[in-house]
Amino acid sequence: MLVGGGTAAIFAPMMATVTGWFDKHRSLAVSLVSAGMGMAPMTMSPLVAWLVSHHDWRTSMQIVAVVVAAIMIPVSLLVRRAPALDAALAAQSDGATPQAEMSLAQALRSPQFLILVLTNFFCCATHSGPIIHTVSYAVTCGIPMIAAVTIYSVEGLGGMGGRIAFGLLGDRFGAKHVLVAGLFAQAFGALAYVFVRELTAFYAVAALFGFIYAGTMPLYSVLARENFPLRMMGTVIGGSAMAGSLGMSTGPVLGGLIYDTFGNYVWLYVGSWALGLGAFAIALTFRPFAKVDARSAPASA
Repeated sequence: MLVGGGTAAIFAPMMATVTGWFDKHRSLAVSLVSAGMGMAPMTMSPLVAWLVSHHDWRTSMQIVAVVVAAIMIPVSLLVRRAPALDAALAAQSDGATPQAEMSLAQALRSPQFLILVLTNFFCCATHSGPIIHTVSYAVTCGIPMIAAVTIYSVEGLGGMGGRIAFGLLGDRFGAKHVLVAGLFAQAFGALAYVFVRELTAFYAVAALFGFIYAGTMPLYSVLARENFPLRMMGTVIGGSAMAGSLGMSTGPVLGGLIYDTFGNYVWLYVGSWALGLGAFAIALTFRPFAKVDARSAPASA
């Protein structure tokens, strides 16, 4: 519960802040900030594997806690409130901001918000099962544990590249179009694990899968910023992220039940593929709000 609360206290406020700081190249900016999450599998997973091999798990977790606190607490003090938020509040009365007159209740009941929530849930349910169970799957294929853990690191490396690439693509082609394409590709990336048995093949699929699923995640924040007022961005992104967290908790549990039932991981990845196609189908239904014409708003007042 504490770890989950800590994670929630970081992601939504940080993404909301970043979307307020950037108007141009917003997808890239959000993706670059979220790329830090891609560094964790590359660095912390091998570190924890090494710590556990030399210490008990409690000592290992205490060492990680000290490292995280020593880095994150001082760095968090450097975060600043986005100047655009003050400007958005000042412009709210004349309709010069996206959906300026929308109330929070209207936003949370809107089809756009509900579609973001459902898509994020199915998206995270799609990749969470493979993320959590792939190391165990690799071990069942005869790969040593210390080598199997590096598969997760390769996913993280691919994810860093994916966040940057999808950010660039989102700025060029639009966040929705890139998100929809990424969700479709993610479904088949999960399915690809069914066909691998050797370490090199695991690395190839992990790099591709990490590239895709990590690349799609920042685009939800960009879509939220493009369709809802900045003054409620923390709530909208937080609600979407909450649905994603529920998806992240659902995928591994379903994967474990599938493995216990069938004695192998094949149906886990088939199920992830089906969930991924569901996320893709839901995202297709997203329709942006009509653009606010700031020039005509004062004339109609």
